Amino acid sequence: MALRLEGSAKETLEQGRNRLVIALVVFAFCFVILSGRLVGLAISGIGADEAVATSGDVSPPVALGEGKRADIRDRNGVLLATTLATASLFAEPKNVIDPKEAAVKLATVLDDMSEAAILSRLSSARNFVWLKRNLTPTQQYRVNALGIPGLHFRTEEKRFYPMGSLVSHVLGFTDVDNRGIAGVEKYFDGQLAGSEGGPAQELMLSIDVRIQHALRDEITRHMSVFRAIGGAGMVMDVKSGEILGLVSLPDFDPNRPNDFSGDAKFNRITLGVYEMGSTFKTFTTAMALDAGTVGLADGYDATEPIRKAGFRIRDDHPKKRWLSVPEIFMYSSNIGAAKMAEDVGTKHQKAFLAKLGLLDKPSLEVPEVGAPILPPRWNSLETMTISFGHGLSVSPLQLSAGISAMVNGGKYINPTVVLREEGIAKPVRDVISPKTSDIIRRLMRLVVEKGTGGRAAAEGYVVGGKTGTAEKAVDGRYKRDALIASFVGAFPMDDPRYVVFAMLDEPKGNASTHGFRSAGWTAAPIISRLISRIGPILSVAPVNEASEELQKALFIPINSKEKNLASF
Repeated sequence: MALRLEGSAKETLEQGRNRLVIALVVFAFCFVILSGRLVGLAISGIGADEAVATSGDVSPPVALGEGKRADIRDRNGVLLATTLATASLFAEPKNVIDPKEAAVKLATVLDDMSEAAILSRLSSARNFVWLKRNLTPTQQYRVNALGIPGLHFRTEEKRFYPMGSLVSHVLGFTDVDNRGIAGVEKYFDGQLAGSEGGPAQELMLSIDVRIQHALRDEITRHMSVFRAIGGAGMVMDVKSGEILGLVSLPDFDPNRPNDFSGDAKFNRITLGVYEMGSTFKTFTTAMALDAGTVGLADGYDATEPIRKAGFRIRDDHPKKRWLSVPEIFMYSSNIGAAKMAEDVGTKHQKAFLAKLGLLDKPSLEVPEVGAPILPPRWNSLETMTISFGHGLSVSPLQLSAGISAMVNGGKYINPTVVLREEGIAKPVRDVISPKTSDIIRRLMRLVVEKGTGGRAAAEGYVVGGKTGTAEKAVDGRYKRDALIASFVGAFPMDDPRYVVFAMLDEPKGNASTHGFRSAGWTAAPIISRLISRIGPILSVAPVNEASEELQKALFIPINSKEKNLASF
């Protein structure tokens, strides 16, 4: 028999049922809202205001797996730059129970942050603040062990350079969000990051870390010996234009670029421009020989200095006599070079240097490339001074590329820091004839055998080259006690394959140089030691330099009026 409720009892039951339905509806609505909020937090990993960070912080990072930045390797596959997964520490200040106590504890782990700085962030009214990006595994472990509520980790990507400072000026570095901001990291940012809709692609450089290490080691050593404030060096393949070594000192560690000064990040090879001194006599001699204004049997009177427009052009080590063209080059005569350039003329000199890429900003796959500084007026006086490397400032990169054209048969090839397929490069233009190139090779060998570059000799490797010593221009004036000493050479001169360059910024003489600080005493020895080290690495077999066959191949008539130098 069913129970029937009448009157007030029935009314009471209906009210209870309605209240229960309303309560269930309210509870369901709240559950939906909270569930949505939790899903949002789970996806983002932070609060609703995560995009608002403290001053000095950057936008939220790209999570690992959303496009890992590609590796950079040297020509032999040695890893130069890679991307690692790291933990970054952030806080939700509202959930930190005791900010002061937390700051004290964190300061013991985050040793590069002060307690006050940490406390300032933990006391923020914001929902999200970065505390430290890219922790080391040890730091992450120690922070986690502190057990502080309100602290969280987020997986990010960090660029890592296993070789440290070894290739720093070529590689450059990235910012905290893995964007390239210097070197090839910036130049190839799109390729390495996989932007523009394509996948990230690995980058192979022309650099050989074995050559790079030897080059950096020798520049560092001689900077110390001669107390120079800076140094630079480069090794380049004259047939392909590939740069196998590029060093600028002081340098920096791209793993922590903010710890280094602007001077350490300054690339003296590609960005610095200098008056390169007597190395320019190589171009002047080639220009005159190729133009036909002078021959090897010709020469000029270098007895007296040249006086021009209130200036005096003299030789550092005057012979005070007539000098043949080979002697002008061998003894590095400013007077002879000036007269040679004057015969060629200003117009032809400009055109010739332009063909060598010395009057325009060069092309290279790094953003840090300097433009040459041309004289405001280029008249007869400037033609003379530029002939021996004063009055026109170029980068060591430009000088080395130009010298490569002098010894490789006369073809200008754009330099590169990227590995070229099969080491093949298409010449941009012919600058001198193969015949003139052959003469220049012999003259450069003569400088090392009999001239100012004797200390660049490396037994068995048939080295040739040219010294260059120039006073530094400071505030529009030459500073007599500050020199740029450089040597640019090539080897082996019977069939040149590599150009080598070394430079010291403000070297000081010592007892071993009898107080001299010019390039023949300070820069040339770098080349000697360097070639002896890298020759075997480059599979250049040493030869008997005194052999009749080699002597004949590099013979050049000196045509001196001194009987003991009649030929070589």
